[in-house]
Amino acid sequence: MAIKNLTIRIDETMLDKLHYVADYEGRSANGQVTVLIRDCIEAYEAKHGEIEISPRKKTSK
Repeated sequence: MAIKNLTIRIDETMLDKLHYVADYEGRSANGQVTVLIRDCIEAYEAKHGEIEISPRKKTSK
């Protein structure tokens, strides 16, 4: 599985609080966001069933 980048816009106060929580949990901000996303997906799938992802078509350049 390839690791992809994602850029988000976040206000300064929320970012500071994210860093605070991440430090408390012993994670980087990136690691904390990854955990939050994973937990969100797991909660969604527990309620609605597994999300089926179809293979992406490769495009040639």
